[in-house]
Amino acid sequence: MFKKIFLLVFVFQFAACDTLNQIATDFLEEGGLTNAEVASGLKQALEFGITEGAQKLSQQDGYFKSAYKILLPDEARKVTDKLQNIPGFSNIENIILEKINRGAEDAAKKAAPIFKDAITSMSFSDAMNILMGPKDAATSYLNKTTFNKLYSAFNPVIVQSLDKFKAREYWSDAVNAYNKLPFVDHVNPDLDDHVTTQALAGLFTMIEKKELDIRTNIGSRTTDLLRKVFAKQDS
Repeated sequence: MFKKIFLLVFVFQFAACDTLNQIATDFLEEGGLTNAEVASGLKQALEFGITEGAQKLSQQDGYFKSAYKILLPDEARKVTDKLQNIPGFSNIENIILEKINRGAEDAAKKAAPIFKDAITSMSFSDAMNILMGPKDAATSYLNKTTFNKLYSAFNPVIVQSLDKFKAREYWSDAVNAYNKLPFVDHVNPDLDDHVTTQALAGLFTMIEKKELDIRTNIGSRTTDLLRKVFAKQDS
């Protein structure tokens, strides 16, 4: 039943019918589904597929050894470069980078229930806008409805990780001194804001890739029914 609903959801986007109403009529008659069941199917598909990105990032090295690795801002390199000459701090940049990314991985574990809450609250109108919207419509919807909650969940975990190594203290001292120099553009002394923002950017980038794959990748059509249905868009 779930597979059938999942197919229905994405056929709305791609099938070669003139109007959404005609698409809905064709499939509702064939599958005996109500509008509520269609919306429910989309919610289940989103919960199952899109939150997979968050789960991958929450694993060991999900950030630290991936394309989503969080790097220090350029200004922070001035801090690490100076500290490398102090005994006991020769490897400071690598240590801080690992701490930052470990904090992001811990925080990512809090993402799935936040996404689930947003998906559960989705109206039928929201669902149809996603179906008929651009290829990143689901990602945009989740970004709009979850970003603030995700930031609030990620930030305390990342702050705790940074403070273990006094990374925020180092960064704040350096930036405050830099900002006192004449004729310079002031920079943000809030390192945890940078790390939190970058962690969420990686999360939503992965979600966007997952959504695009679900919508367009022929290799993702792993059943005969999927291949049959999506052949309509290919033609």
